[in-house]
Amino acid sequence: MIQRVKVTDAAIAVIDTLKKEHGELMFHQSGGCCDGSSPMCFEKGELMINETDVWLGNIHGCDFYMSSDQFEYWKHTQLTVDMVKGRGASFSLEIPLGVRFVIKSRIYNDHERNELSPIFKGENVQ
Repeated sequence: MIQRVKVTDAAIAVIDTLKKEHGELMFHQSGGCCDGSSPMCFEKGELMINETDVWLGNIHGCDFYMSSDQFEYWKHTQLTVDMVKGRGASFSLEIPLGVRFVIKSRIYNDHERNELSPIFKGENVQ
């Protein structure tokens, strides 16, 4: 199975720090408000997920969602959550640490498209 969303070691280190302070976390790919199109990290349950959101997978124990409208644009790409130094302008939990999560993407090849992990709408996660 080809994962739709992955995470770098640098981002995992930040996630671990945030989990110690906030407990369980979740991610939602921002649609462009505030800090552009960035992965936003929240305490699990802080952001209400509904039938218009798509679950893409789990990164380091955190569910990762995006809106179904945005998924139509991104469905051909594998997303990788990474971290960079610098303060973003979002409400994401990592901002006070002086870092921010970013998305890197690449287009799936023909073979990978046939091996993609399933997605789920809303809160119907496995």
